[in-house]
Amino acid sequence: MKSEPLVLGIETSCDETAIGIVRGRTLLANAIASSVDEHARFGGVVPEIASRAHLESMLPILDRALTQAKISLNDIDAVAVTAGPGLVGALLVGVASASGLALGLGKPLYGLNHLAAHVSVDLLTHDAPIEPTIALLVSGGHSSLLQVDDITSSVIKLGESMDDAAGEAFDKIARVMGLGFPGGPAIDREARSGNPSAIDFPRGLTQSRDWETRPFDFSFSGLKTSVARYLESTLDYRRDDVAASFQEAIADVLMLKAVAACRKSGIDSLIIAGGVAANSRLRTLAQERCDAAKIRLRIPAPALCTDNGAMVAALGSLMVMAGRPSSRIDLEADSSLSVTTVSLN
Repeated sequence: MKSEPLVLGIETSCDETAIGIVRGRTLLANAIASSVDEHARFGGVVPEIASRAHLESMLPILDRALTQAKISLNDIDAVAVTAGPGLVGALLVGVASASGLALGLGKPLYGLNHLAAHVSVDLLTHDAPIEPTIALLVSGGHSSLLQVDDITSSVIKLGESMDDAAGEAFDKIARVMGLGFPGGPAIDREARSGNPSAIDFPRGLTQSRDWETRPFDFSFSGLKTSVARYLESTLDYRRDDVAASFQEAIADVLMLKAVAACRKSGIDSLIIAGGVAANSRLRTLAQERCDAAKIRLRIPAPALCTDNGAMVAALGSLMVMAGRPSSRIDLEADSSLSVTTVSLN
């Protein structure tokens, strides 16, 4: 196997059409076209609009990525693509595009897990090996704690959200507060002038009985309801204090569970990935908590936290270097793909 394979990665699981190109662990291109503005007036992602946008953006983004990387398609060693989980129509556009490229170029195809790819982007940010590590994956659709023994073959789910994902809670509260979509960046900006201790919002699944029965699971629906009721009952509330207190509650719970998972497993490494990992308060609190617990923390640059093709290419590169089998050329997307399934054969 090549020690530094040149891999093209395609990501279309939601509203970003993204293509990344990686040589080994070096990022050569990361081209993204987002349809988020088209979804904003609906307050969330509309699957049909997302699929159509992927179709329109795929070729221009491919050309942009190749230009950034200063290579041609014939230079590619392998093609990687997000095969799931995600919006089924959106996934189909990416999988069909990747299959066509791989078939036309005569190169291996790797259908990969979107969630594992988020963790794999660490390959492009830090020199140390990715595993073993605990991974806190937090995004608009997922909140999971994972034990990663081998990112190409062994990912164990320790816990997940029982209801809303953290990013979903950000979006819903931002909508109630009139901050727009997507909610994560909007609340982060609003919270900068607020007091995170102003309102004591609940921390879900952190009671003593929860630590005994569901120590690594999350629940944000109660927090969301509490914030909504506070807004309804408090006429003179400060929006920045609400945003800061809500954000603090989410960051606090995420780090309580993540540090506990590191201690329980004996693994002194934590990777935080996914769109919510770009949140400024979570990044600061994570560093404070990990320093105190002597846990090595790794968080990608904010631009690599949200959905991107670079993360898919990074995982593809790891698959090639590890000698893992490629996928069938007639690969099918799986919108509910489990995080424990790293690749589809």
